[in-house]
Amino acid sequence: MIKGLEHLSYEERLRDLGLFSLEKRRQRGDLINTYKYLKGGCQEDWARLLPVEPNDRTRGNEHKLEHGKFHLHVRKSFLTLRVTEHWNRLPREVVESPSLEIFKTHLDVFLSNPL
Repeated sequence: MIKGLEHLSYEERLRDLGLFSLEKRRQRGDLINTYKYLKGGCQEDWARLLPVEPNDRTRGNEHKLEHGKFHLHVRKSFLTLRVTEHWNRLPREVVESPSLEIFKTHLDVFLSNPL
């Protein structure tokens, strides 16, 4: 515990320290991994698990993921179901970042703004 913050609630301590909640940190990690998978930075073949919608008339980013029904690889399917909705909400500037570091910076700005 940081001295002087023990009287504050969890949310107030996070805000004072400039940190994300556990839920947002997990979401951030999922989105970073999704970016790496889609940009080819990982060895596994996730293209079939994270298929991009072929429609170019979508609002927001052009790299929206398809919501699918998954029956095999339950653990990986859980990740895809957990990340699809959040990924599809990201603005174009975040998704089309040229590098992982720029993606992380844009993502942190997006996540820190309340919806």
